[in-house]
Amino acid sequence: MDRAAAMNPTYRAMQVAGQGTLELVERAVPLPGAGEVLIEVEACGVCGADIGDIDRADPGVKPPRVPGHEVVGRIAALGTQAPSIWKIGQRVGVGRLGGGCNECAQCRQGQFQVCRDQPVTGASRDGGYAEMMLARATGLVAIPDELAAAEAAPILCAGIATFNALRKCGAQAGDLVAVAGIGGLGHMALQYARRMGFRVVAVGRGGDVADDARGLGAHVYIDTLEEDAAARLRAMGGAQAIVSTLGDAKAVSALMRGLAVRGRLVVLGGSRDPLTVSTGDLVAGERSVLGSITGSPYDIERALDFSVLSGVRAQIETLPLERADEALRRLKSGAAKFRVVLTMSSPRPIGP
Repeated sequence: MDRAAAMNPTYRAMQVAGQGTLELVERAVPLPGAGEVLIEVEACGVCGADIGDIDRADPGVKPPRVPGHEVVGRIAALGTQAPSIWKIGQRVGVGRLGGGCNECAQCRQGQFQVCRDQPVTGASRDGGYAEMMLARATGLVAIPDELAAAEAAPILCAGIATFNALRKCGAQAGDLVAVAGIGGLGHMALQYARRMGFRVVAVGRGGDVADDARGLGAHVYIDTLEEDAAARLRAMGGAQAIVSTLGDAKAVSALMRGLAVRGRLVVLGGSRDPLTVSTGDLVAGERSVLGSITGSPYDIERALDFSVLSGVRAQIETLPLERADEALRRLKSGAAKFRVVLTMSSPRPIGP
């Protein structure tokens, strides 16, 4: 019997009530369509991208959109044509990329993370700020038993983004690798970088995060309020790779001068502003700039497995679903350290 059959006919969700605001509502439990699964959500991470999703949500969507894209739970029901590898009750996750179409040129080449016809979880389809959620089976990720739901959730976005960026950065064990921005993404990057065997430099703004950065794995901390980060990196021989989680294009551009010959800047933080790059530095030193998106479901499973093996964990605080607005405020203000995860374990009734 489907888990859904034994559940209440309704579920709670935090949906967009207006620009920047959420409301707690009760919805009827949906049935999964062809190639879909219904997930009983246990935890959902709160990400900076959620703020944009809520602020830019289409007011014409009915019912209003449910945000959230770091979703962990169990399969409650399977739609027709769902692959046989997925079973009722199985622990699964869904990240930002909601599942490839398996038809476009990118999918046919195995580049599922750049599929042009996949939903964006929490933006173009409902996400995990809810007790139940529909998902494409092609977007599912198997969750290791060693990770609790709240532990696994941030790895589905912040974890995979930084894990993949480091895998693409071109550095070898023992090389100098800098992580710029010590926040929700950066604090994961520092842990992965240290466990991958790099000489890790954290680049942050202010001395208040210096101890945190060292505790997370940095061998050296550079405070950009006190010194020129690029000059310090050059004095250390240059960074073979710089992984930037910053959204400030000007600050990212300034770091380019800290790259070693054939060094690589990997950009994770998105911005509409252009990078200012010296073509002379690129050509003379054979340096490069690379953008990196999160990753395919297979990539995410690699990140989860590596996290289990190496002991990497996000530093999280948890709040119940109905306090999602508070979680977002903590994220916006910088009070959260370093990630917030919503949990569904202690539901409170919203009806009479």
